[in-house]
Amino acid sequence: MTNRIIRKAVFPVAGMGTRFLPATKANPKEMLPIVDKPLIQYAVEDAISAGITQMVFVTSSTKRAIEDHFDSNFELEALLESKGKKELLEIVRGVLPKGVTCAYVRQPEALGLGHAVLCAREVVGNEPFAVILADDLIDGGEHGSCLEQMMRHYSECGCSILGVEQVPMEETQRYGIVRAETLSERVAQVHEIVEKPTPAKAPSNLAVVGRYILTPRIFELLAATERGAGGEIQLTDAIAQLLDEESVFAYRFHGRRYDCGNKLGFLEATVEYGLKHPELHNDFLNYLIRFRQPDLF
Repeated sequence: MTNRIIRKAVFPVAGMGTRFLPATKANPKEMLPIVDKPLIQYAVEDAISAGITQMVFVTSSTKRAIEDHFDSNFELEALLESKGKKELLEIVRGVLPKGVTCAYVRQPEALGLGHAVLCAREVVGNEPFAVILADDLIDGGEHGSCLEQMMRHYSECGCSILGVEQVPMEETQRYGIVRAETLSERVAQVHEIVEKPTPAKAPSNLAVVGRYILTPRIFELLAATERGAGGEIQLTDAIAQLLDEESVFAYRFHGRRYDCGNKLGFLEATVEYGLKHPELHNDFLNYLIRFRQPDLF
């Protein structure tokens, strides 16, 4: 019987973040803040909202700040408590809710996303799991987080699921692209997946973004996968092999994705999350109006 309970999420966070240099020279890109929370915390909150209780971070030697962020900081907590700053104390203590644990695995070489996922094999074990890329910040709004939406479908099908969205054809070279048969408004069965095809060779404009639910069979396939595009072990290549053995579905999630792996997407997320922030909304909106139309003031 297929295990339809997912307890673990893998976060590949070993990349160097070169697009954001010099900001990422000494600080992990996943720790860059959108308003007042780092990207990796949004990703972890996505997993927690979907019921996941163990976070598995695949890191490198430069990512100690991520481990520190999700660890307790007794000195900071004591300081806040002594000053009576109860709200801030609760925020600090709530970074990792009770009942949620973290595990950290090193990726010894920068051999791509597939290799990073493979590095988590011993911790994940023989059970289905999620993969979340912190670069893709997804606001699901009233429908719940992207992974939460995908988990609802997984509870019905028990198969691997890829979070997807339509992208302009000229951007297919930036993504894994699927050819899929539509089954319902949001769900399609994947028949083919290609890593970063040119627009002329892309089977569609349906792009896989940073949310996956995968069965444990993917680990065996990754272990046998040779280096592909960019000289890296591609998760897309292993999923292509998985298609020969198991059903794989594509899920078009509700909500807005911000590609925070590039500067424009990061700025868009900062502005829009700033406008939604309960403390900043009015003041920030008024600032933007004054900035855009200074002659009115």
